[in-house]
Amino acid sequence: QVQLVESGGGLVQPGGSLRLSCKASGSIRSIYAMGWYRQAPGKQRELVATIASGGTTNYADSVKGRFTVSRDNTKNTVYLQMNSLKPEDTAVYFCNADITTSTSRYAYAYWGQGTQVTVSS
Repeated sequence: QVQLVESGGGLVQPGGSLRLSCKASGSIRSIYAMGWYRQAPGKQRELVATIASGGTTNYADSVKGRFTVSRDNTKNTVYLQMNSLKPEDTAVYFCNADITTSTSRYAYAYWGQGTQVTVSS
């Protein structure tokens, strides 16, 4: 009914940049908060950045000053610009969005399938 599809992952050298995109589609009524999480091998999934519908952002301390989250409400899309990447940023990155649909007035959290980001020389 609702799908989140990420793109933009890949292999990059330390100090490089990547831009992730995540587009929501389906029977969407409203999208509230959107965000990015990541999970490295052997570790728990952790928050990277979130952005409210009005544009307020929140970042993990480990990415502040290097990553920027943004959204285009006309395209139901959230972005993550990642600069000055480090090997410890290597993980699968998941997008997340709180969405109400044409059949539910309550917002549920939807997840994308994940995209691999590898930072290595």
